[in-house]
Amino acid sequence: MQWVNEGPWDRGIRIVLGIILLAVGLAYQPALAWLWDVIGAILLLTGLSGFCLVYRIFGINTTGVHSHRTSG
Repeated sequence: MQWVNEGPWDRGIRIVLGIILLAVGLAYQPALAWLWDVIGAILLLTGLSGFCLVYRIFGINTTGVHSHRTSG
């Protein structure tokens, strides 16, 4: 089973956006700062791991490598 389903550009964007959203959520104290932190943490973790559960559910793969299941 292939666990990595995010390509390098996808992962890089997620990591950068995750860090930005975490910084925004931690730096400011608006009513929804926790929401920015949660979204930022999810983006950062999925970017670092290379695995996105939502991608898996919908069959999305941005790595450029597609696995084919064969019955044997």
